[in-house]
Amino acid sequence: MNQAPSVAIVILNWNGRSYLEKFLPSVVATTYHEARVIVADNSSTDDSLLFLEQHYPEVETLMLEKNYGFARGYNEALKRVEADYYVLLNSDVEVTPGWIEPMLALLESHKDFAACQPKILAYNRKELFEYAGAAGGWLDSFGYPFARGRVFDDCEVDQGQYASVQEVFWASGAALMIKRDVYHQVGGFDPYFFAHQEEIDLCWRIQLRGYKILCQPQSTVYHVGGGTLPKGNSRKTFLNFRNNHIMLAKNLPLSEKWWKIPFRLMLDQVSACKQLVSGEGGYFVAIQRAHLAYLDWLVFSRRQPTTKGRKKLRELSGVYRGLVIWDYYVKKRKAFAQIIAKQL
Repeated sequence: MNQAPSVAIVILNWNGRSYLEKFLPSVVATTYHEARVIVADNSSTDDSLLFLEQHYPEVETLMLEKNYGFARGYNEALKRVEADYYVLLNSDVEVTPGWIEPMLALLESHKDFAACQPKILAYNRKELFEYAGAAGGWLDSFGYPFARGRVFDDCEVDQGQYASVQEVFWASGAALMIKRDVYHQVGGFDPYFFAHQEEIDLCWRIQLRGYKILCQPQSTVYHVGGGTLPKGNSRKTFLNFRNNHIMLAKNLPLSEKWWKIPFRLMLDQVSACKQLVSGEGGYFVAIQRAHLAYLDWLVFSRRQPTTKGRKKLRELSGVYRGLVIWDYYVKKRKAFAQIIAKQL
């Protein structure tokens, strides 16, 4: 008789006592018997650990020496976790009964299926897909991320339009199930990212190894979002733009990155100037800082080893061969299906 795969649900926490108090009950009620719940604490200064000790003694805790951020924080924590599967779960996520089993069955069904995410809906408006992943992430040909059910800031109403299992480009780090061996095989998250788009970079490297990323909409979770760095935060803008360019430099083949990255840098500056004229000086400064930090990264080669013989972007799953900002801002196509219709 085969033993059921073991699953470690790992919540990275930093000063998130209120989220733990609100959402941990749904997580510890997970019905899959071979699942453990672990809170990895990024050196919180609130009473998160005391709260766990007093109210959830059954939940395992891992204490990290300092706040490593999302990317390195998970890397450090997962070095100490033994399980067949990891589930990386944000502290501001409410899970639903039976959420583990559909994702696990999907990943167990094929050796090349490496990671997946559930359908992610908004906690405060449960009829809407949520920004951080929706029904599975895509990437356009110039590296702009969007998702089934969310394009930039437009989140669609869930009407069952993305109810089927689909291969995607990236799975959300808010609720990511991944095979342990694959996570460590590709080196985990890039610690230099700190936070934002590290899961896209991870999934890109996973695809370059020949594995597949999926969304399993039979599993549903509800995400608050923006808990650490809210929308419009200049630090968030800086990390998103810096990390996106680093990701392109790491993973695109030379035949693409020599012209796509300069084109992207130009588009960033157009966006920055537009926002400056609109009175968003913080956005403008954040993009300038992001570009300087990207150039600093290039000069000092703060990079992980990358896969040789990189595939062209269009050869991977979940890639839109157009420019999503053109479709969204110029052609006014706000829904995922409208944008990719000409590609299907």
